[in-house]
Amino acid sequence: MIHTFSVGTNRRTEMVDITGQVQELVRQSGVTEGVCHIFSAHTTAGLTINENADPSVQADILMVLNRIISDQEAYRHLEGNSPAHIKASLMGAQLTVLVSHGRLLLGAWQGVYLSEFDGPRTRKVHIKIMAG
Repeated sequence: MIHTFSVGTNRRTEMVDITGQVQELVRQSGVTEGVCHIFSAHTTAGLTINENADPSVQADILMVLNRIISDQEAYRHLEGNSPAHIKASLMGAQLTVLVSHGRLLLGAWQGVYLSEFDGPRTRKVHIKIMAG
């Protein structure tokens, strides 16, 4: 079974912590040992795992991405959001996280993030949890 939830973003670029939503789906699934696949079907948003203890880490990541992937280049894409496509490609559209003892197997400071690069928008995140 595939679970889907929506994530609303408020800014052009931002990182939204979705760890709690994903963990709740793992809990509801009843799977105690297995894998959790997380997928974003968007070309201008990505997924990543990174520190969730200090929000300045997300600000720093976005600052550097915005600096190295400038919106001032002579992009050919007529929609004007080529930087968002490039950033999303670098982040990636999917993650796989191990499930152990009914919980996402993340490090002490890790969280799962939807990375928005063309917001504000409403994004869909798809989750597949498999025992094994």
